[in-house]
Amino acid sequence: MHLAELNIAHLRGPVDSAELADFVALLEPINALADEAPGFVWRLKESEADPTATVVHDYGDHLLVNFSVWEDLDSLWNYVYRSGHLEVLRRRREWFHRVAEPYMVMWWVPEGVIPTLAEAMARLERLRTEGPGPEAFTFKDSYTSSEAASLPAAAEARK
Repeated sequence: MHLAELNIAHLRGPVDSAELADFVALLEPINALADEAPGFVWRLKESEADPTATVVHDYGDHLLVNFSVWEDLDSLWNYVYRSGHLEVLRRRREWFHRVAEPYMVMWWVPEGVIPTLAEAMARLERLRTEGPGPEAFTFKDSYTSSEAASLPAAAEARK
């Protein structure tokens, strides 16, 4: 099993605004750091040619989407909290509005399966309405891949 992860952020302004210039300048190096991180599998990209392009979607103009798949929980943890990503994460209040509800969700997927953005948004909504469980969780309340592998959706995906 691999770990799918979605996190969203509400930008303080348009992505091309002066207020977000520092953030946009950090997109290319931080995305490259993720792409080269041990355990990285995949991430949703808007453009292969433009490493600063943010994902275009139907969930709101100022909603930034970061969606990826990792080999395991430790790989994602190490990228988020034990790499240069942490310095960028510490500056998030400069670029994003604070939100009171969960903005990040994880779940296990069979190896080789790339979930859709619609599924990821549904998992986030599930976390918000039902709380953490094997189908939608956070670092704080994580579940093992063996707990998720027994769920009906995982069994169906393996067929």
